[in-house]
Amino acid sequence: MDLEERIARRQATRDDDLIVDRSPLNPAVHLADPVGRGPVLERLLDVFDPVFDQRLPPDAAVYGPKGAGKSALVSALFAHLSDQFGRRNQRIGTTTRAGTATDTVEFAHVDAYRTTSEFQFYHTLLDAIVDESVPRRGVGTQRLRERLVEHFSSPTRRAVVAIDHAGENSPSGSELREWLEPVGDDVALVVVGRAVPDGWNSVTVHVPEYRQHALVDILTERASRALTSGALRHGQARHVAEWASGDAHDALAAAFGAADIADAEGADRIRASDVDAGIADVPEDGIHVGRVFVLPENRRKVLSELLALDPTPPIDEAASAIAERSDLSAATVKRFLYELAERGVLERIQTGSTDGSGRRPSRPEPRFPTLPFLRFDGRTSVE
Repeated sequence: MDLEERIARRQATRDDDLIVDRSPLNPAVHLADPVGRGPVLERLLDVFDPVFDQRLPPDAAVYGPKGAGKSALVSALFAHLSDQFGRRNQRIGTTTRAGTATDTVEFAHVDAYRTTSEFQFYHTLLDAIVDESVPRRGVGTQRLRERLVEHFSSPTRRAVVAIDHAGENSPSGSELREWLEPVGDDVALVVVGRAVPDGWNSVTVHVPEYRQHALVDILTERASRALTSGALRHGQARHVAEWASGDAHDALAAAFGAADIADAEGADRIRASDVDAGIADVPEDGIHVGRVFVLPENRRKVLSELLALDPTPPIDEAASAIAERSDLSAATVKRFLYELAERGVLERIQTGSTDGSGRRPSRPEPRFPTLPFLRFDGRTSVE
């Protein structure tokens, strides 16, 4: 973001607004230039170096803990490579430095949160690398696979495909390799996740958790884009970074929650109580809010209605209350709640004594930061 854009955005904001733009504090949004990751970025460039000589790089597994910036690094690197070497009118692609307009290595970034089936995988990949639209209806998995093979039928066309959030309720590394097998000689696979896939025998790049000073820099940089000057003090950023223990997702979620609460109460700066409340909104060992953003709309609607119930009642009562406020039946809402608990989006907290069937009632508690979800749901995507 350049200086002129920053000035224009502030001019469009009222003088008494604490928040200039919520988006930079969204933990599911990545900046174009990641902060504090120089050494890891150099390691990734080493892996991709063959691209500059018109050769495919080796397959690579980029792994590290939640909130370490893996997605930010890979998406930013792919975007810059595409911008540097891209062909005009090609959405995601690159013409190699020494090549011609037909000697191409394309870069495609696929989010496994959104691609849980072979059909979705092929559709998303084709949508990223071809100019024409890819139909969702009237075609099957086999046809999309054939279309992918057709795309790479030229001996000069190759691609580096990054599968982000791999292994988190998503296809395994072996499944991804199997799906890419028809074009395996023309595609390098980059698997981005918390662990190296089982049986992986190629390059690995470890992304460690952020050090505290780097996390403070991230919060400070994001806050400078999102908030009025001085709204988040350095000591508060340091406190959030220390609490987050290297997890940028949790740190950003807490900082956003603090800013959102302060702004809602008309404060001109973030207060200590706001920071405490922002931290309290982030569950310990919770999930990435991006996993919630990509849920089907009806599940997200159920979650929004659930969060409006305070305190959260047992599942049966919650299902009935949500059904009264929506066009879903109580039975459907109850099924959704159990499904979301199975997927780790909610946690069932047992309460009270056993019922007649011998089961103890339970109430659903969110395992994700609720304030970012409520503010950004329907207006954001995982990048």
